[in-house]
Amino acid sequence: MFIGTYYHTLEEHGRVSLPKSFREQAKTWVVTRGLDGGLFLFPAAKFQQRLESISENQTFTKKANRDFVRLMTNEAQQVQPDKNGRVKLPNYLTEFAGLKKNVVVVGSLDYVEIWERGEYHQYVDSLEKKAAQIAEKVT
Repeated sequence: MFIGTYYHTLEEHGRVSLPKSFREQAKTWVVTRGLDGGLFLFPAAKFQQRLESISENQTFTKKANRDFVRLMTNEAQQVQPDKNGRVKLPNYLTEFAGLKKNVVVVGSLDYVEIWERGEYHQYVDSLEKKAAQIAEKVT
């Protein structure tokens, strides 16, 4: 389980440190574009499970299903933490997410998100104003 908010710096060559509690849970990860502004970082086995679930439950003849798989896989890349616990993010994904220097690494239950700090706080602040309505929709 991935929970918590951690502040890091995007280092030279697009490297970002993962919290020790996160990197202890997987050796190989898949980084891909997120859906709300950041990046998604999945343990590789979880990423495969998610895609297999989508594949099994959705027909590929529907364009929306094919498009979603494309969004999740076409720019995905496997990464492994180095001996210092850093993963190298591809340039095209750091550009997509607008990652510059100050980043937030957040646990989102069974995956991790990486955001530019200002964008993350702006997004979360907007959620706070709608927390009751969001909770009502999912419960």
